[in-house]
Amino acid sequence: METSRRNFLKAGGACLLGLTIWPAVKGFAGNSTEYITSSKALSGEKWGLVIDMKKCWPKYQEGCRKCFLACQRAHNIPDIANKEEEIKWIWTEPYENAFPEQEHEYIAASIKGKPFIVLCNHCENPPCVRVCPTKATFKRRDGIVMMDYHRCIGCRYCMAACPYGARSFNFSDPRPFIKEVNPEFPTREKGVVEKCNFCAERIDTGLPPACVEACPAGALVFGDLDDPNSEVRKILASRYTIQRKPELGTHPCIYYLV
Repeated sequence: METSRRNFLKAGGACLLGLTIWPAVKGFAGNSTEYITSSKALSGEKWGLVIDMKKCWPKYQEGCRKCFLACQRAHNIPDIANKEEEIKWIWTEPYENAFPEQEHEYIAASIKGKPFIVLCNHCENPPCVRVCPTKATFKRRDGIVMMDYHRCIGCRYCMAACPYGARSFNFSDPRPFIKEVNPEFPTREKGVVEKCNFCAERIDTGLPPACVEACPAGALVFGDLDDPNSEVRKILASRYTIQRKPELGTHPCIYYLV
């Protein structure tokens, strides 16, 4: 009788846990038809981003940070002054750091030391997904690499596997460092990893990524890489672009015009 009672309580607890976690997972999980309910969702087979830094630099030098601020507001990213604990979804790195395999002593003065916008590359072959023991990080059907914060156990294997340094760990509770909470997106807690999600929650309601929408220079172009008529494909077909660490075989979906 006691054994039966224990089994019943275990089953009930598992059911309750599932009901608690499912809404959050459902809201941010996938591009498959069982998750998306909005008829306004953007249609794409493989999302990608083209970044034209020559358009960005003049605005950046004037102090423009609109893409960073838009991302921060949309995703409740904490503003932590301690560099060792800061949370980064989109930021800049000098050319030499962003593209170390393409840096040399005779690099053109026009790009040497210049800041380049960097973020999660939403790789076609993401090493972070392969190493995650709980499947907290996973890849949607449209190529977006996601995080399920409820499944993350803070092991940081994904951070070690990511060759782009695109993931951040919450060493402390991030909520006190959020200036204004966006109720449309979940806040995180201490002990979980987070990163750029290509604004999946916006794409699923028919909106472009927040950084793309906020850019006043049109330096960020978002679209379906599998659609030959999309703007990103037209740019890739007509202009020379580079990627970060392509030799690793991760096949990034972020391209840079040079």
